[in-house]
Amino acid sequence: MTDTPTLPTLRQRREAFSHGVTLGEAFRVWLRVAALSFGGPAGQIAVMHRILVEEKRWISEGRFLHALNYCMMLPGPEAQQLATYIGWLMHRTLGGLVAGVLFVLPGVIAIMALSIVYALFGKVGIVAALFFGLKAAVLAIVLQAVVRIGTRSLKNRILVALAAAAFVAIFFFGTPFPAIVLTAGIVGFIGGRVGAFAFQAGGGHDAAKDGKQGADAEALLGEELPEHARPTAARALRVSAVCLALWLVPVAALLATLGPDNVFSRIATFFSTMAVVTFGGAYAVLAYVAQQAVENYGWLQPGEMLDGLGMAETTPGPLIMVLQFVGFMGALRDPGALPPLIAGVLGGLLATWVTFVPCFLFIFLGAPFIEVLRGNQALHGALSAITAAVVGVVLNLAVWFSIHVMFRETWPVRGLGLSFDAPVLESVDPWALLLSAVAVVAMFRFKAGMIPTLAACSAAGIVLYLAGAIS
Repeated sequence: MTDTPTLPTLRQRREAFSHGVTLGEAFRVWLRVAALSFGGPAGQIAVMHRILVEEKRWISEGRFLHALNYCMMLPGPEAQQLATYIGWLMHRTLGGLVAGVLFVLPGVIAIMALSIVYALFGKVGIVAALFFGLKAAVLAIVLQAVVRIGTRSLKNRILVALAAAAFVAIFFFGTPFPAIVLTAGIVGFIGGRVGAFAFQAGGGHDAAKDGKQGADAEALLGEELPEHARPTAARALRVSAVCLALWLVPVAALLATLGPDNVFSRIATFFSTMAVVTFGGAYAVLAYVAQQAVENYGWLQPGEMLDGLGMAETTPGPLIMVLQFVGFMGALRDPGALPPLIAGVLGGLLATWVTFVPCFLFIFLGAPFIEVLRGNQALHGALSAITAAVVGVVLNLAVWFSIHVMFRETWPVRGLGLSFDAPVLESVDPWALLLSAVAVVAMFRFKAGMIPTLAACSAAGIVLYLAGAIS
C-alpha cells in the first residue's frame, strides 16, 4: 500500500524559506512590488501590505506594523526602508539587499530615462498624458491604503482620536511630522507603561473575534524571533563599518580629488546631509532641497523642480527619487571636461547612491534591536500610537494628493495657526475627477487589481491626449 504524500508542515516551509530555497521566488515578488510602487509612501505601503501580508502571507499584520512604525521614525524614505526590513527578516542581509535595491531600481531607471528625455526634448506630451492617467489610479491606491491600514490598526476610540488629531495637525496646521510621531510615541509609551487597555496588545473591542493572533501565527515567518535577528556587538560593528565605508569613502574620495567646489563633490556632500535629516517625509525635505538647488547652487530653475517632482510622483519608487533628477540637472549644467549627458547621468547616480546607502545602515544596524524589543509593553504602546498617527498622516497624503490631482489651482490659507492649501473649486479638472472616480469604484466596488487599474487609467490618459481632451 502506497503512503499518501503529505503536504510540508508550516515549520518545514519556514525552514525551507529561511535557508533560501525560495529566494528566487522572493526576487520575483520584490520585483513585482517595485514595479507597482506608485503613489508615494502611502501607495507603496499599501502595495506591500496587500502582496506580502494578505496575498503571500509571508509576514503577519503585527510584524508588518511593528516594522513600519520603526521605519516611520527614521530619516529617509520609509517605504524603501520597510521593504529592506521585511526582506532582511525573511532572507537575512541578502534578502534585505534584494528587497531594498529592487524597490528603488525601477525608479532609478525611469527617472534617469525621463531626465535624459527632458534634457534633450523638454516636456513630451504623450508621456505627460501617461502620467495623467497614472495619477488617477494612484489616488485610488492611496485611499485603499488608508482604509486597509486604518481598519486593522485603529481598534479603539483612543487610537481613532490619535489618528484624527494627527491628520488635523499635519494637514490644517502644518505641524512637522517628527513632532507628531514624537508626541504620539510619548502618549503611547506612557499608556503602555501604566497598562492602559487601549495601548495593550490586542487592546480593541474586536480583538478576540477578528482572529488576528491566529492569522499572525499562520504567517510564513511566524512570530518567533529568527536566529539572524538577534543583535550582537560584533555584528553591529561589522554592519556599521561596511555601510559607512560604502557611503562615505566615495564622498571623501571626491572631495580629495576634485575639491569641495566641484559639482560632484557638492552633490555628494549635499545629498549625504539630506540622507540623515530627511525626517517628515519627502515633501518636507523637498521644499528645502528646492530652495538650495535653485537659489544656492543654481542647479535648477524653479519650474524644473516641479517637473522633477511630477516625474517622481508618477513613476515607481520613493518620491525622494526626485533627488536623482536634481543631481542629473546639476551635473548636466556644470559638466567640466565630461560630455553633458554623461556628467548628468553620473551626477544623478551619485545623488541616488549617497541618499539610499544610509537607509541600509539604519535597517541592518537598528532592526535587530527593534525585533528584540517587540514584546515590550511600553514599546508596543508607543508603536501602536505611532501607527495610529501614521494613519492620520496617510490620510493627509491622500487628501493632499487628491487636491493636486483633481484641481489645477490651490490657494494658501494662512492665519490663526492654519497653514494649508485649499482647492480652487472653479479649477477642477473634470477628466481627472472622472478618471479618479472610476479608479476608486473599480478598486473598492469591483475589487479590481492594481495592475489592471493602472493600465486602464494610463491608456485612458493617452486616449484623452490623442483626442485633444487634455494637453
